[in-house]
Amino acid sequence: MVKTAEVADFLENVMPARRHAQAQVLNALFQEVTGWRPALWQGSILGYGSYDYTYASGRSGTYLATGFAARKARLSVYIMPGYGDFGDLLVRLGKHKAGKSCLYINKLEDVDLDVLKTLIRAGLDDLGRRWPIHPT
Repeated sequence: MVKTAEVADFLENVMPARRHAQAQVLNALFQEVTGWRPALWQGSILGYGSYDYTYASGRSGTYLATGFAARKARLSVYIMPGYGDFGDLLVRLGKHKAGKSCLYINKLEDVDLDVLKTLIRAGLDDLGRRWPIHPT
């Protein structure tokens, strides 16, 4: 787990400037929805909560429960285990592209932040029905 000072340092150094401001907004939003502090995953993803999984194949591990990455080209929002059951929310979200577990947003102004909060909560609730979630 990453120390709070390291997360703060990471957030302070997000570039470019527009991504820096958006990362601050998303950090506050994720903390509001989850009630958890962020932890740094893979060097550039802020995760909130974690879960341990074991697949039928026997493969197991630990991964973030939800989170985001403020990439240069766009923001990536992670909902585990994926967005498959959230079509009604995605329609209302605004401009985005969706992968299996990753939502791509060019800028926060393109989406409805209240819908994003609902989506994050719905994703955590869905994940919690599959695997126990551990707060960070």
